[in-house]
Amino acid sequence: MDTLSYKTVSANKATADKQWVLVDAEGMVLGRLASQVARMLRGKHKTNFTPHADCGDYVVVINADKIILTGQKWTDREHFKHTGYPGGQKRISPQELFDRDQTSLVNQAVKGMLPKNKLGRAIFRNLHVYAGVDHGHEAQKPKAVKINA
Repeated sequence: MDTLSYKTVSANKATADKQWVLVDAEGMVLGRLASQVARMLRGKHKTNFTPHADCGDYVVVINADKIILTGQKWTDREHFKHTGYPGGQKRISPQELFDRDQTSLVNQAVKGMLPKNKLGRAIFRNLHVYAGVDHGHEAQKPKAVKINA
């Protein structure tokens, strides 16, 4: 006789119920948006969250060109990268980065909130960021989600 009336369910790639989610970034603060998007990508909002598996949702972010940075962060903050060579430090302001590619700020903010390993890189591939309203994922029928509500 089985005396255990419950089982701990651990999700994996086969059992994960992955949904398509649409997030409108218009008028949202970058950090608050990125933390909620990273949470959905990771799957922490689900009851069957498993830390070592990709059980999160596919997230489509639209209107990334209408995000907000509070205070003087557009000019005072610096994004840093290194080429790998001596003296290869590159620093750029968010405004210059935004002028080059309007989706890069959202991508970098979300990527920084994911694990720094193979799983984090695999989860990051489930994020799709678009500068405008148009996106190429209408066929997946993404469900619109209000983050700040």
